[in-house]
Amino acid sequence: QVQLVESGGGSVQTGDSLRLSCEASRGRFVIDSMGWYRQSPGKQRELVAAIVITGGNYHTYGDSVKGRFTISRANGKATVYLQMNSLQSEDTAVYYCYARARGRSENYWGQGTQVTVSS
Repeated sequence: QVQLVESGGGSVQTGDSLRLSCEASRGRFVIDSMGWYRQSPGKQRELVAAIVITGGNYHTYGDSVKGRFTISRANGKATVYLQMNSLQSEDTAVYYCYARARGRSENYWGQGTQVTVSS
């Protein structure tokens, strides 16, 4: 079983920055990729960013956060960070970290961390 621990959410004002962290306790599993989704009331969960953990440096972003958010990983660890700059009210959501283990067809999910951006 893979367990994910998220941290770094909070309440900020428009234009501020936040950094989210997510660490996976992977046990016997190899983690291939990790990333973040977000969900706000009445909306579907959407991809924020994702990054390969093993075998490369590929990463991707949702269209709404390109140029403002940066995903990175800690070398040798199943830990990812999401640096969020120029936050807007539309970024208000619960942010969920996920991990995809090798050979598994479904993601493991964190408990979610609330990000609230107010003007």
